[in-house]
Amino acid sequence: MALQLPIYLDHAATTPCDPRVVEAMLPYFTKVYGNPGSRNHAFGWKAEEGVDWAREQVAKLLGASAKEIVFTSGSTEANNLAIKGAAEMYEKAPHGSGQCRGHIITAVHEHKAVLDPCKRLAKEGFDVTFLEPKADGVITAEMVKGALRPDTILVTLMWANNEIGTINEVREIGALCHERDIVFHTDATQWVGKMPVDVEKDNVDLLSLSGHKFYGPKGVGALYVRRRKPRVRLVSQQDGGGQERGFRSGTLNVSGIVGLGKAAEIALSEMERDAARLSKLRKRLETEVTRQLDVTQVNGHAEKRLPHITNISFGFVEGESLMMACKDIALSSGSACTSASLEPSYVLKSLGVGDELAHSSLRFSLGKWTTDEEIEYTIKSVVTAVKKLRELSPLYDMHNEGIDLSKVEWAHH
Repeated sequence: MALQLPIYLDHAATTPCDPRVVEAMLPYFTKVYGNPGSRNHAFGWKAEEGVDWAREQVAKLLGASAKEIVFTSGSTEANNLAIKGAAEMYEKAPHGSGQCRGHIITAVHEHKAVLDPCKRLAKEGFDVTFLEPKADGVITAEMVKGALRPDTILVTLMWANNEIGTINEVREIGALCHERDIVFHTDATQWVGKMPVDVEKDNVDLLSLSGHKFYGPKGVGALYVRRRKPRVRLVSQQDGGGQERGFRSGTLNVSGIVGLGKAAEIALSEMERDAARLSKLRKRLETEVTRQLDVTQVNGHAEKRLPHITNISFGFVEGESLMMACKDIALSSGSACTSASLEPSYVLKSLGVGDELAHSSLRFSLGKWTTDEEIEYTIKSVVTAVKKLRELSPLYDMHNEGIDLSKVEWAHH
C-alpha cells in the first residue's frame, strides 16, 4: 500500500473513530431519536435499549456489572465526579470546621484532570500528598504505603501515564487500599481499550475512561463505581433530573453512548492482537532512533509501559523545531491538554529530566492502523531532521569536542 502523508502518531491525544462505531451510532441521530428518560412511549424505550446495550459492553470490557457503569462526557468529568464525590462522601470533618477534612494521595505527574480537582480539594480543607516518581516514572505500592495516614480517605493514581506510557502498580496499590478501607480511584484513560481490565482482580473501586482514546466518539466516557465489597458511594457533582442513579444528572448522549459501547465491544475482541503488533512497532522505532542518533534517551521504565506510547528526548535539539522539521508527522511534545504551553513537560521534569532535555522531547503514540511503512518513514524523517538541526548547534559541536557543558561558565551581557 502506498504511503499516505501526513502520518498520524498522536493517538494518545485522540484516536480516529472506527467506521464500525460510526455505523452503530448513525441510526441514533435520525431514526432512534427518543429521550431514554421518556418511559411512556416506544421512542424512549428504543433509545433506552441502546443505552442498556452499551452499558453491558462497557461493563464487559472492565469485568464489571452494568449497574456499576455511570456515563459521563469523558474522563475529565469522570475524574471530577470520582475524586470530589468520594472526598465529600468520606470526609472526616465538615467543611468550615477548621479541621482536616481528610487525606488524599495522588502523584505529581498525573493528568491535569486529576491534579486540578485535588488542588481544588486542598484549598477546601483536605490534605493532599503528591507522590514523586523515581526516574522510571512508576508509582509503586511501597511508595503509597509510605504516604498512608490514619485519616487517608482516597488514593487516586493513573493506570498508565499519558506522556511516557509507564504503568503504575495498580493491582498492588488497590489491594493495599482495600486492606485499610480506603477508596481507590484510577484514571485509566490511556489503559482501557488497549490493555485488559478486571476491576475485581485489579482491586479498583472507581475507574475513569474516555471513548475517544480507543476509537470511539469524543464527548463520551464513563465512571465505574464499585457496588459491592465495598459499596462505594459518591456525592453527585451535577444536580438535576437524577439520571445515572443520581450520580450524574442530564439527558444522556445516546448516540455517543452507543458509540462507546461499540468501541468497547471491538476493543475486547481485538486489543490483544493490536497490543502485540504495536509493541513491536514501538520497539522498532525506539531501537532505530536511538541506534542512529547519539545523546538520545527513551523516557520512563524500559518494560513497565504501554505498547503504543514512547517518549524520546533528543539532546541539542529544540522539540518545537523538531516537530516543525517533521511536519508530515503528527506528534506531540506533551499532553494534548497542555501542548499550547511552552513550558517543558511537568511529567518529564518530575522524573528528573532537565529543562534542556525536557524541551527536546517528543511523544510518539501509535494506533491500530499505524503501518510498518509509516514507522520506517518516521525513523528516517526524525533521524534526518535531528542531524540537520544539530548541524546548527554550537553546543553539539562543543559536546563532540569533549567539553563538559555543565562546567562551562556563560557570560551574561
